[in-house]
Amino acid sequence: MDAIDEKILRILRTDGRITHQALAERVGMSASTCQRRVEAMERQGIISGYRAVLGDAARQTGFAAFVLVGLGRHTAQVQLAFEARCTAAPQVVECHNITGTVEYLLRVECRDLASYKQFHHEVLGGFPDLTTIVTHVIVGTSKDERA
Repeated sequence: MDAIDEKILRILRTDGRITHQALAERVGMSASTCQRRVEAMERQGIISGYRAVLGDAARQTGFAAFVLVGLGRHTAQVQLAFEARCTAAPQVVECHNITGTVEYLLRVECRDLASYKQFHHEVLGGFPDLTTIVTHVIVGTSKDERA
């Protein structure tokens, strides 16, 4: 990757629907050359996909939290079972295995506090190897570049 590829990626991160022509104009090259560069980055896995980022109203989420989860046993089987539970739960939009005093950091989005309580009780509380659940409610976001 060179500086032009990096510029292409910066532009695509903010506007994944930009045409090859408009992208080429912004980076100062022909549309066909720019398209070849984008396609090469897609083949190499540098660009792994494009998607629509939905607003809260479309997702019907009025409640979001980061949840720290600690496990009582640290075996691969327990971790895989927990990750499968998170994958199956639509409220979990991110699941990260982390270092520190707990094993996982989740981003959980729900309709409201009552639906979070139900998720907390049924999904997290129903997992037998949990020892710690710490919820940090998101009250505002000044920057979010997830796409």
